[in-house]
Amino acid sequence: MLDSLRARRAKEDGFTLIELMVVVLIIAILVAIAIPTFLGARGKANDRAAQADIRNAFTAERTYYVDSQAYGDKDQITAIENSLKYTDAAGVATALASTNTVMVVVSDGAQPAGKVTLATFSSSGHCFWLQDEAASGTKYGVTAKCSDDPSATYKDTTDGWKY
Repeated sequence: MLDSLRARRAKEDGFTLIELMVVVLIIAILVAIAIPTFLGARGKANDRAAQADIRNAFTAERTYYVDSQAYGDKDQITAIENSLKYTDAAGVATALASTNTVMVVVSDGAQPAGKVTLATFSSSGHCFWLQDEAASGTKYGVTAKCSDDPSATYKDTTDGWKY
């Protein structure tokens, strides 16, 4: 009997259909696990890129503020940080859809107070807001659209952009 099994085994050239189906099933399970993980990582990377853009714009604003004791508009901070594109409130809908574009809105109020609001849109679907007031500090907010009012989502510096 053992000789007949050996003889039959020696004639087999490939895999059975069941063995191939098991391999395909294992690969399908691994793909089903990997794709959502990859998409989540890509969304977080897009969010971090948008946050980096807004932080760079904020650094330019603070640099301008140190020199002039007032916040700078989009033209003034372009001279400091020219790797980003800036727009004002009028161009929010179309301009923030492109990458590396930051909205800058300056409300001077009573000097040296004043306030600056920065926003940028991540391709993952979040709009990140940063508002700095000389008197009260920095607040962070996240909304679904850059046209939404961020005031309800603002958190102080310690929370950052948690959502």
